[in-house]
Amino acid sequence: MVDQSLPRHIAIIMDGNGRWAKKRFLPRIAGHRAGVESAKRIVKACVHAGVGVLSLFAFSSENWRRPAEEVNHLMQLLLHGLEREVTDLQKNNIQLRFIGDRHRFSKKLQSKIDEVEKLTQENSAMVLLIAADYGGQWDIEQAVRKIAQSVQSGEVAASEVNASLISKNLSFSDLPDPDLFIRTSGELRISNFMLWQLAYSELYFSEVLWPDFTEHEFNKALAHYQGRERRFGHSGEQMEQAKC
Repeated sequence: MVDQSLPRHIAIIMDGNGRWAKKRFLPRIAGHRAGVESAKRIVKACVHAGVGVLSLFAFSSENWRRPAEEVNHLMQLLLHGLEREVTDLQKNNIQLRFIGDRHRFSKKLQSKIDEVEKLTQENSAMVLLIAADYGGQWDIEQAVRKIAQSVQSGEVAASEVNASLISKNLSFSDLPDPDLFIRTSGELRISNFMLWQLAYSELYFSEVLWPDFTEHEFNKALAHYQGRERRFGHSGEQMEQAKC
């Protein structure tokens, strides 16, 4: 039986790697490496808890504006992570999927992403979504473009364009929208992450820098979620009646 108090889908902005490194007088890449270890901890915590989908914002559309050296290091981390972690993904029955516009990635990285996605596509314990070169505005833009082409070709009438149709054309439309959104490091923004899909998500902001985000901190976020009443536009009275 599915635990109804558990979020089906958790989305995380893993923020604070650079500040973590700066506090320790280390280069920013050291913070990113530490952040990878934190991500591995939280993936395991989600599998253990029974979460169905975990989304991690690894690299935004805007992150290309960072210094070239840092971007190159991040691309290498992503590539090496795929090469190293595929065995654990298989062992833990985790399906890996990437969302975002991957055309700016190197051919080698694009090939490795395709390889690991195909290798893990039948895994069923959890879906791990990595958002890379992703932005919420990009996601909506590409959905609207596909719908516009369908309208232009006569496959869809303009009067049929609605929220449901837009949702079907967004990334990961076959998966539930996030129930819980987590951002670390004390920043109180969603930073162009899943703008459409976060419409009714519970938001949890942690002061902890991402490399220090432990399973204990993760459980605090779960407890916060479980203490919320999710109304989806209904009144509290309506929700109480629905429980009866």
